Amino acid sequence: MAVVGGGVIGLAVAWRARQRGLEVLLVDRGDLGAGASRAAAGMLAPVAEADAQERDLLVHNLESARRWPSFAAELADVTGVEVGYRACGSLLLARDRDEAEHVERERALRERLGLRVERILGSEARRREPALAPSLRLALALPDDHAVEPIRVTAALIEACSRAGVQLRAGTPVTDVAALPADRVVIAAGAWSGEALAAGAPGARRMPVRPVKGQALRLRDPSGPGLCDRVLRFEGGYLVPRGDGRYYLGATMEERGFDTAVTALGVYELLREAAEVLPGILELEIDEAFAGLRPGTPDNAPIVGTDPADERIVWATGHFRNGILLCPLTAELVADELTGGRPDHPLRPERFATATEGAPA
Repeated sequence: MAVVGGGVIGLAVAWRARQRGLEVLLVDRGDLGAGASRAAAGMLAPVAEADAQERDLLVHNLESARRWPSFAAELADVTGVEVGYRACGSLLLARDRDEAEHVERERALRERLGLRVERILGSEARRREPALAPSLRLALALPDDHAVEPIRVTAALIEACSRAGVQLRAGTPVTDVAALPADRVVIAAGAWSGEALAAGAPGARRMPVRPVKGQALRLRDPSGPGLCDRVLRFEGGYLVPRGDGRYYLGATMEERGFDTAVTALGVYELLREAAEVLPGILELEIDEAFAGLRPGTPDNAPIVGTDPADERIVWATGHFRNGILLCPLTAELVADELTGGRPDHPLRPERFATATEGAPA
């Protein structure tokens, strides 16, 4: 079998498939892990991402989050690479009355969904995170939302694949899947998944996956950790501490096709919004400003399963904001599919039955 795409989803699928005894070739158009996986924040945030209109996705997000501690431990055991898993929790912050009303609605929704949340006043939020702005009005504590470091996850998965015997080929664009020497082909190419079926799979449907641009910053405190310990979420962005004085500040949401330019406006807006809740962020050093492309779908949920019109093609794409979170579960679902199973779940490509070959991706 072959996997097209060397981000965390493709690498995890390849690793699990090889563990099931399959011969696996993985190809990527660029460097392994250099796309959306490298640009990701690494939040494992099923509670923060919960949406009343996306309950099926919530179920999968929660299940995959439960798998992350053992997944991280297994990777560390196999490769010796720690993936930076931090059971840190997160805070959803409100700066003014309008945002406080929004936080109250978010609390009510999560309580209806049976999720664990805690409403706290600004003073209590500052007790837990002393660097927060004194003007903060309200916060929602989400103790079950955690984080990993995607660059470390990618490094661990590459090492795990190598040790397991997966053939890894970077710098290998695929525009014709018929040229791949495999009886099954997993399309895990993120925002580029549509291009992988430009030729060679005349019966397959071209799934509606599109790029959604996100600009972000990697920041560093030369004095070390301490500015904040929890993931901070606020109107306009989020801050993810790595626990060692490094921070990820992201991310914009832009419908600009495959544009990955970093703009002054994007960086300015991220820093302005973050500084209103955590003024000390302006004292940090900028290590990197960058942009990535999330693979979005019309319903914001991934596409996982065998193509309904071509049994050779298996989809593992469209994870949008939850690629890192859904990595362990997606890998298992696809491995089941590749070894004779047909897992029954709502993320299957059949839900896009009207998508046809050549449709916009």
